[in-house]
Amino acid sequence: MGEPRYSRRTLLAAVAVVIATAAGTAVHVSAHRTTEHQIATTDRVAARTGVEPAIRFERVYSAARRREVTLAFFTPTNAAPRGLPMSILLHGLHGNARDAAVGDIAENLADAVAKGSVPAFGFVAVDGGDSYWHENVPGDDPMRMLLDEVPGWLHERGYGDPFAVTGVSMGGFGALVYARRRAERGDPVTATAAISPGLMTSWPEMARRRAFKDEAEWAALDPLRHPRSTGPTALGLWVGDRDRFAAGTRRFIRAERPEVGVVKPGGHDDSFYRKITPDVIRFLAKYAKKAV
Repeated sequence: MGEPRYSRRTLLAAVAVVIATAAGTAVHVSAHRTTEHQIATTDRVAARTGVEPAIRFERVYSAARRREVTLAFFTPTNAAPRGLPMSILLHGLHGNARDAAVGDIAENLADAVAKGSVPAFGFVAVDGGDSYWHENVPGDDPMRMLLDEVPGWLHERGYGDPFAVTGVSMGGFGALVYARRRAERGDPVTATAAISPGLMTSWPEMARRRAFKDEAEWAALDPLRHPRSTGPTALGLWVGDRDRFAAGTRRFIRAERPEVGVVKPGGHDDSFYRKITPDVIRFLAKYAKKAV
């Protein structure tokens, strides 16, 4: 019998696994630490069960936005809607509800629930436009939609209240603003997960997005200008060290000292998101259990 032969594809896949499991560098900050510190981490490559999430889209009318929007549900397979804890999921710039579940986050949730490693919960996404989740255009208020309409849409379908908010890029900015607004209403959200949040450090950079009429309007909402404004919500932030928003996210982590603050190798793309969404699921799962 000769030596076993392997295809080029098989060899490349094996190399990819080795690279994926190589140690990287991360920054973790907790409320018990005063400064950032670097520790060696390992990106785990875990076997997936192959279980797919249940995904459903609906069209609903939003009075806050004065238009029809898509409502998207990403839930574990066979999870009953009745009372299921839900995290709002906010998309990024030029995105929408249908593509809000970046980095296989819905698949990772379904997989973790199937394995029994986390309690069942789900994500609900909705079209928010490109206004950084605030009323940039008079009469089009996506934040009011999140605060006042999404809970009702969930209740009508049997789901539980939103126990958490999760956002990516512009959605990460929006998630932090949502947490602030919930705290101001005396109804703080239990957990907030911000992935590569769009935290910019200069007005010219933000002005290019045309999401705020002027610098003062941006400053009034910018999470970097309002530390500790999110109340008692448990905060988790993840960003790649080559992400264009890394500087702002590092500054927020230093000022806020969140429960989880991670900076690890990667950029502002789905490749990075896939590395960290299993951690995001585990972070949210701790608080989903309390929401049941």
